[in-house]
Amino acid sequence: MAVSIHPSAIVDEGAKIGDGSRVWHFVHVCGGARIGCNVSLGQNVFVGNKVTIGDNCKIQNNVSVYDDVHLEEGVFCGPSMVFTNVYNPRSLIERKSEYRETLVKRGATLGANCTIVCGVTIGQFAFVGAGAVVNKDVPPYALMVGVPAKQIGWMSEFGEQLDLPVQGEGEITCPNTGSRYVLKGNLLSIR
Repeated sequence: MAVSIHPSAIVDEGAKIGDGSRVWHFVHVCGGARIGCNVSLGQNVFVGNKVTIGDNCKIQNNVSVYDDVHLEEGVFCGPSMVFTNVYNPRSLIERKSEYRETLVKRGATLGANCTIVCGVTIGQFAFVGAGAVVNKDVPPYALMVGVPAKQIGWMSEFGEQLDLPVQGEGEITCPNTGSRYVLKGNLLSIR
């Protein structure tokens, strides 16, 4: 399946884009980027040189994926959400050697207009609500909201909130998939 690239998009020589991916209006993909199969890059997306984007990711309009940001398979980036790569930027001070890596693990959702401060890891299938500001690591399946983001619950792989406390003990079955989730302390796992 061919890659679809809109005529207004700029894809620099050397960029790798997997089969079935779609690159929409006014996108810029730098030459060092590595993008998987079946990825959608919405209007006005920027992808830096030292970026990896896994298969089946959806990057909505107006998102910049800067150097040292890595998205695993199936990550959703909502419209106008923000990544950073310098923790303490100053225009007058060169800090390219101080970029901090950001890792977004498989299946995570980053809601519209949220901000992910560099140097964090977002756990698999975590869900960051619209407008939240994440400045620390996020556990797998965690539901994060607010400024700064705080965990208020858990999300299933299907994308539904689970009726479990943030901490403690418990089990629940997802009504959509039949998957069984087990909470022990502050970690949720799937059986």
